[in-house]
Amino acid sequence: MTMTQTETSAEKPATTVEHILTLDCPERRGIVHGVSGFLLDQGCDILESKQFDSQLDGHFFMRLHFESAGDHNTLEQLREAFVPVADKFGMRWDLRRHGSKRRVLIMVSKFEHCLNDLLYRARTGELPIEIVGVVSNHPDHRRTVEWHGIPFFHVPITPDTKPAAEQRLLELIDRMDVELVVLARYMQVLSDELTRELDGRAINIHHSFLPSFKGAKPYHQAYARGVKTVGATAHYVNAELDEGPIIAQQVVEVDHTYGPEDLVAAGRDTECKALSNAVRWHCEGRVILQGNRTVVLR
Repeated sequence: MTMTQTETSAEKPATTVEHILTLDCPERRGIVHGVSGFLLDQGCDILESKQFDSQLDGHFFMRLHFESAGDHNTLEQLREAFVPVADKFGMRWDLRRHGSKRRVLIMVSKFEHCLNDLLYRARTGELPIEIVGVVSNHPDHRRTVEWHGIPFFHVPITPDTKPAAEQRLLELIDRMDVELVVLARYMQVLSDELTRELDGRAINIHHSFLPSFKGAKPYHQAYARGVKTVGATAHYVNAELDEGPIIAQQVVEVDHTYGPEDLVAAGRDTECKALSNAVRWHCEGRVILQGNRTVVLR
């Protein structure tokens, strides 16, 4: 028997929406069954599933990309329905629309390579972000930022004005409903109070020579020591300077033919790549914080 076109259309929802569910909880039997059973009951179709069971600390991590029938109201309905499952297993969880853009505020000082890279990747759609503003303690990049149609905020900082400057930053974050702050070579140390306020929603980038080569001109110091690799680390910001939970790292081999400026150029490339990866994975719901480390479900 051949199905009519009307009968075939009736089986497939007219409108579907995709979602990302990210969760973690103490390991116990039945977690996957509980989550997949919930999605089955809700008429959802799993498109991608990633999970990790940490045997060392008895913790379970999971990210699901799934599809459901519905419209823009479906997300809240699924969130409400998932609460009993999450409570049963003691989950930390986040459920959001697939492809939704996170609202990002970039902070930068004089070095512009990471800023330019993020602006380009956001403009071309490579990153799932909406850059709602750029904050700098120098005015240098105003023209570039405003060319992209993005508000630029010059917030100079001195030891005396630092508390007021950080309060200004928090006001901007609140007013613009910022979900993620990205320190794209922002060369000011954030106060402990500010890092606590931004816990889990601020990402920083630095070269991989720390702690060996601190201070001014680290690449020149590295050249003098004949380093054989150059790299960068992107991490969440916390009170420990440049030692927050690591999200992404990049390394490139170098040799004796690289002069100091060649090392700088190689370092810039690794910084851009590590930072853009960290921002992408965070905004795609692939990064789960666990103490001073992260699990990245790629």
